[in-house]
Amino acid sequence: MPFSPRRLLRRLRSMLPSAAPAAAAAGEDEEEGERRPWEPPFDASQPAPPPPRRRILACHDFRGGYRDDAAPQGGHDPGAYALWHWHLIDVFVYFSHYLVTLPPPCWVNAAHLHGVKVLGTFITEWEKGAEICEEMLATEASAQMYAERLTELAAYLGFDGWLINIEVKLDIQFIDNLKEFINHLTKTMHAAVPGSLVIWYDAITIKGALDWQNKLNEYNKPFFDLCDGLFSNYTWKAKYPQESAVVAGERKYDVYMGIDVYGRNTFGGGQWNTNVALDLLKKDDVSAAIFAPGWVYETKQPPNFRTAQNRWWGLVQESWGVLQSYPKQLPFYSDFDQGHGYQVSIEGVKVYGAPWDNISCQSFQPMLKYAGDRGLQTVINFEDEPYSGGNCVTVKGSLQQNEIFSEQLFNGGLSMEGESVYVFYSVKADERSGLGLSLDLSSGNNESSSILIADDTAAFTRKKQHRKYGSYVKADKAEPHTPVHQNWVVYKATIQPSAGFTLTGINIVCTMKTTSGTDPETDGDGSSEAGANRSLHYHASLGHVSIRNTEETEFPPARSWVTEGDYISWSNGSDESKLASLKISWELENKQQAPFMKYNVYVEKLTADSNAKAPRIFLGVASVQVFYVSDLEVPSEVTALKFFIQPCGRDGSCQGLHECPKFHLVPVDSAM
Repeated sequence: MPFSPRRLLRRLRSMLPSAAPAAAAAGEDEEEGERRPWEPPFDASQPAPPPPRRRILACHDFRGGYRDDAAPQGGHDPGAYALWHWHLIDVFVYFSHYLVTLPPPCWVNAAHLHGVKVLGTFITEWEKGAEICEEMLATEASAQMYAERLTELAAYLGFDGWLINIEVKLDIQFIDNLKEFINHLTKTMHAAVPGSLVIWYDAITIKGALDWQNKLNEYNKPFFDLCDGLFSNYTWKAKYPQESAVVAGERKYDVYMGIDVYGRNTFGGGQWNTNVALDLLKKDDVSAAIFAPGWVYETKQPPNFRTAQNRWWGLVQESWGVLQSYPKQLPFYSDFDQGHGYQVSIEGVKVYGAPWDNISCQSFQPMLKYAGDRGLQTVINFEDEPYSGGNCVTVKGSLQQNEIFSEQLFNGGLSMEGESVYVFYSVKADERSGLGLSLDLSSGNNESSSILIADDTAAFTRKKQHRKYGSYVKADKAEPHTPVHQNWVVYKATIQPSAGFTLTGINIVCTMKTTSGTDPETDGDGSSEAGANRSLHYHASLGHVSIRNTEETEFPPARSWVTEGDYISWSNGSDESKLASLKISWELENKQQAPFMKYNVYVEKLTADSNAKAPRIFLGVASVQVFYVSDLEVPSEVTALKFFIQPCGRDGSCQGLHECPKFHLVPVDSAM
């Protein structure tokens, strides 16, 4: 969270995370005038290099930062700003104008799920910033010490590096120590966080002048040579990207040419013409740094945020294509949750019915293209009750009787081992609307194939387009662990792709079913042109996709967990009720790392009446093994609170609530 500059300097001096005992010892020696070399907080392998191609960095800059997105457990604003086009991004920078900007955990969780690196920001500005730099860079030792504190913050909090923006004029005497600060930060980050990045912003020159170059040249290359990349200023000219590439040589992909989406003197004008700059950068084969994509939200672009955001990022995709691919490993699960909504469901059961937001809840996001006004739309649906999370994928509109409609959901890169793979998915559809999945496969010798999975494969094989699928697998209804409501049906299919093939795509596939009274020889296979070309109303939803190599997930029994409550406090509520606040934590008894994606947290408010069944109330979702309860209302008749912590596997399955770990709390008055 943000701090004032002076307070932050003091915090940086003293911040010694428990994960970094060696650094703590170094800090203690420093007070005595002896400074030991910094050591990484844990053993780390060499960092994985960024992909050897041009990349996109997205710099957050939204209303100064730390808005609704700052709450680690979310809030109650379904319209809060968020990103869900992670497949178009390589690096995400959380930016603000505080001295040190730490990315909120929810952004880190969502980005890391999609393979995107997250950077914090270190920025010095104006007179106060110059004073801070002079203190920080007074000696080589102090420059190294501050670099180490920034490294410890990133390693301890789980993000991937820093954007460094020294936006002040400095006397030439400080430049050598500034270079050492960058050099030491880059080295310690690489040692502590494999794959980490330190990016230098184009502001101050090697001579200490505050003079934006808008490209890589001799005035900022000495800084570039010490770190992982340059984020250029935004007012560059058409020839600057190519000139920068020449200066960078083999590191041309480490040059991120800035684009201000607000269009402030930026090449191409930004806004809805941001793709003009992207097209040029693509041609010159250098990377891009998109600054303030929240412009779409802040300026209230019509007709609404979701539509405008999808359209704007659609321009990015048209220019540069898809940069991320998933799934890359099994199990793979997505319920398409965007991290906000108006209700929450878990495995087909609605558990919460109020507005909410929590970016940490984002599931793998489908790579849906902006479709404009075409007849059949694939949309993220927040209106109907979802199967899991806050939304589902819905295909709706007009579809010809003989047509098969397909749209890619995920662009995969998963190597298949030739063993059985289990595919689970949930569907809610009109009687005549058929929905299935198709899996695209390819091999190293350019062989390609596809598998269509559906409960009614005949609805697809009767169509002329069916020849595009190599094989068909019938999906059967799966027995759910809990009663599934809202007309959702869960299907399961088993496939056995050949070894040596890679899963390259997952698609939603739609067609019209043949109902009773319809002649399949005329309406089904298209032999009757009038029937085949008839447009019919189509409406079907996909609730989730789970691909795994085991049929069942094994969960540890409740007795395997240790649960604790800390920081328990009680205050007076309305009437005679109390308000309870506490931290609940849990871990496996054997101290092993729990391999779960998230935890759903519920509470039951028990009374002395043993015949009364207490309703189970959904409180929220934890991405770590801690959950904070704040001001939970406890009526006077309640004699105990029973908390349920429900582990959810990476394949999307959740443990039965009666088998979950629990924590009991007795209200303060009841304990007396």
